[in-house]
Amino acid sequence: MPQFTNPKRILLKLSGEALQGKQDHGIETEFLDTLASKIVHLSKDRGIEIVIVIGGGNIFRGVSGADKGIDRTAADYMGMLATVINGIALGNAIEKAGQSVRIMSALDIPRVSELFIYKRALKHLREGRVIIAVAGTGNPYFTTDSAAVLRALELHCDFMVKGTKVDGVYDKDPAKHADAKRYDRVSVDEALQKGLRIMDQSAIALAKDEGLPIFVCRIEDIDQIGTDKVKGTYVYVE
Repeated sequence: MPQFTNPKRILLKLSGEALQGKQDHGIETEFLDTLASKIVHLSKDRGIEIVIVIGGGNIFRGVSGADKGIDRTAADYMGMLATVINGIALGNAIEKAGQSVRIMSALDIPRVSELFIYKRALKHLREGRVIIAVAGTGNPYFTTDSAAVLRALELHCDFMVKGTKVDGVYDKDPAKHADAKRYDRVSVDEALQKGLRIMDQSAIALAKDEGLPIFVCRIEDIDQIGTDKVKGTYVYVE
């Protein structure tokens, strides 16, 4: 599909759990370095401008905290701070791999990040830096999925890439169901109708309203984004 080939600028959505690697929690530095090298390949070797939105579920997930009795607003802010920790770790790994990074936060944390201002972010992208957008939207009750769609739209990304543990979108969990069906292509409307687990409903509805296409693939394959070598699911807007 044309909109998914040879992109100039993409948003890469990563879950916090992705940084766990083979661990049960936290950050696996070996996997982090491998991921950073793939991002640098996309940026420096292929010339793709990259915005990254990362979750914090490997450290703390706001909804889970609320389920355990923490006030939902407080829990969500804790989750936002977890994304800042992940962003710092990933940014450090990318810089070690040879690419300039700017961490930009929806919360004002000047000692460790810039405040996210979209015009400043666009300037960094034009100057060849990777942007890591952390702290979600800066508001409770909004997921990092919603933050990813928002940043992709603000920064005029060609499409959004969601890196996952599986090679695309399935009608049910392939780890639990041997007969799970993988989609090569699916429209946003069909994904909403069938309740396919691409991202939360409000995020995918916003993507639909604003015409943002999404590509879902294994996180290990992100260095092949925009080529015919990567296997995944094209989520398109009709």
